[in-house]
Amino acid sequence: MPVTVHVPAALRALTGGESRVRIDERVGTVADALEGLWRIHPAARARVLTEQGEVRPHVNVFVGDESIRFSGGLATLVRDGAEIWILPAVSGG
Repeated sequence: MPVTVHVPAALRALTGGESRVRIDERVGTVADALEGLWRIHPAARARVLTEQGEVRPHVNVFVGDESIRFSGGLATLVRDGAEIWILPAVSGG
């Protein structure tokens, strides 16, 4: 079953306007799913990951409603049919 990656409005110019990208290949981890996203839309990678391959501090990634920062980072397991959300951090005052 495919995994769906939800793309925030700030990145949609890099995904051809797509708000959801379906990853049809089998994935085991968040890193696998994101690699699938980069194969389809490579320009989005630099906005989500650092040069060292870590999630940027101002970007949050969730599997369902669980932040990967608290569940294993990019090694977080992904079940078939999971939904992954990429969300920019919001701040202000």
